[in-house]
Amino acid sequence: MKAILSHTAGPPSTLKLEDIDKPVPGPKDVLVKINIAALNFFDSLIIEDLYQFKPPRPFSPAAEMAGTIESIGAEVSAFKPGDRVCGYNTSGCAREYITIRPAALSHIPEGVSDEQAASIMVTYGTSYHALKDRGDLKPGETLAVLGASGGVGQAAVELGKLMGAKVIACASTDDKLEFCRECGADEVVNYSKEDLKNRLKELTDGKGVDVIYDPVGGPLSESAFRAIGYLGRFLVIGFAIGEIPKIPLNLPLLKSADIRGVFWGAFTAHDKKGNQENISQLLAWLADGTLKPHMDSIFPLAETAAAIEKITARDVKGKVLIQI
Repeated sequence: MKAILSHTAGPPSTLKLEDIDKPVPGPKDVLVKINIAALNFFDSLIIEDLYQFKPPRPFSPAAEMAGTIESIGAEVSAFKPGDRVCGYNTSGCAREYITIRPAALSHIPEGVSDEQAASIMVTYGTSYHALKDRGDLKPGETLAVLGASGGVGQAAVELGKLMGAKVIACASTDDKLEFCRECGADEVVNYSKEDLKNRLKELTDGKGVDVIYDPVGGPLSESAFRAIGYLGRFLVIGFAIGEIPKIPLNLPLLKSADIRGVFWGAFTAHDKKGNQENISQLLAWLADGTLKPHMDSIFPLAETAAAIEKITARDVKGKVLIQI
């Protein structure tokens, strides 16, 4: 079978398309023929050994996928050959076949495409866990989303509206902000032109933001935190800029505000039942049309490096997919 492999730490250009042996499922495993794999910003970090999780090499990037079960192990009962499934595997999905444990898979509902199903595992899974389980977002509250046109940002905008919040999308260009409005944002802030702290305070009538969703990091984090409201919740999603901010601790003290870490990968390991419930809800919303993930682009497997470079350049609105 064909697979994209990372043999050494480095930029996307170090990835290689190779022929490797097709895996055989163990008694507790499922063999999935992958149709669509999905990429995320952290794929650009994993291949350079800059992410929290470092899989043993050689490995394939892409942590989420959708496909069809080809065979199952003797002890597997929840799935059968021919089932359409989507799943999360931390890495390893930029290839034609993968063996995976049943707990990492979900049935794809009728009427949901592989592209849609592969698009929600990480971005919507992260954002729903962040807003629901960590942010305790309530109807009527304000939600500010930094990096709002990217994969997790777009998901946070859409889910924030679905959960009844007033959503303020923050991004670096007017073009990206127009996309955010199409995704449901009530207000927008261009932080390359406007002072982020002052504009967020203006948009909340001086009260400050209830929940801040930050996958960006760098200097924007402190600027946004200075606009948080009393008892606000600041959600640390990631550091797309590459710089980990150092927020003065007097700021959460003065507002009785919380800084809450969000590591969805750890959540999937520590609370499998809670994550499965969240994914089931997201798939149900996909099936009834409530959620409509935006596909930025679809690359062939051989061009996975170019797909990751597009994400690294922050030239993305929504999801980047790999057609296997």
